[in-house]
Amino acid sequence: MPLPNDDRVVALANDLLAQFHKIFGPHPGFRPAHAKGLMLSGTFKPAAAAKSLTSAQHIQRESTPVTARFSNSTGIPEMPDSKPDANPRGLAIRFNLADHVHTDIVSHSTDGFPTRDGYEFLEFLRAAAASGPEVPSPKPIEQFLGTHPAALRFVQTPKPFPSSLARDTYFGVTAFKFTNAAGETRYGRYRIVPEAGNDYISGEEIVRENHHYEELEHRVKQSPVRFKIYVQIAAPGDVTDDATIHWPEDRELVEFGTVELTSVLPDSLVQQKHIIFDPIPRVDGIEPSADPLLELRAAIYLLSGRERRAAKA
Repeated sequence: MPLPNDDRVVALANDLLAQFHKIFGPHPGFRPAHAKGLMLSGTFKPAAAAKSLTSAQHIQRESTPVTARFSNSTGIPEMPDSKPDANPRGLAIRFNLADHVHTDIVSHSTDGFPTRDGYEFLEFLRAAAASGPEVPSPKPIEQFLGTHPAALRFVQTPKPFPSSLARDTYFGVTAFKFTNAAGETRYGRYRIVPEAGNDYISGEEIVRENHHYEELEHRVKQSPVRFKIYVQIAAPGDVTDDATIHWPEDRELVEFGTVELTSVLPDSLVQQKHIIFDPIPRVDGIEPSADPLLELRAAIYLLSGRERRAAKA
């Protein structure tokens, strides 16, 4: 996983990391965002329909080992599961294709993203950081949201508490280009749907700080946790390089496969410190779109991963 060749992308990634640390404080060994999490292992089995979409390795095999990480939002490792800032939740899935060969999906439980690119996102974070309770209105964040309707829409989108991390739906932020064995190409976004169905509760019903992670550990001991992965297909004319733009719900959903999670990694914290998920697929048959967030997110993940690995235990 290399850094982008564009020095501007790397500089912006470093500026964003510094801003995350300013907002949430430094927490050596943890991610600057989605710091609190839990890792599980299991398998992926492709759906028959996925071959019409892509020639990727994990679609051609009967099954592929996976590693998955669920997470809370923010860069605070001790974030109580009952806090609204714990939403949206994250789910990253690594498809382990061979030794040191993998492709990943990175998703979260709100469909979309607040800004078109990293420069707007940095402006968004700085405005939020400058808008404490003592700051009179109009606060910087109010001014930003007033001039950025996509960010306002994202902030106002309901972010409910799932009763279980196994009962939430997760969305890929960016679109990818899928190419099948015949060379046919379509653009799509991942959607990861729980087999058990969606179920939500109020924050007041969460009485333990680690409710979601304790519940998930208990659940997976009783029976496997399964998710169906779908790809929402862009229609001709749909925008594929802007994560703030949603596609209509009537767009085709192609079943990609099923993830079955069977156990929590016994050394979950150590593994979380070490693993660096990659938002760019880097596998034949699935390529990045022109969305500017992709190279930036990959740079942030790599830089923060190196920082995390270098932290003293």
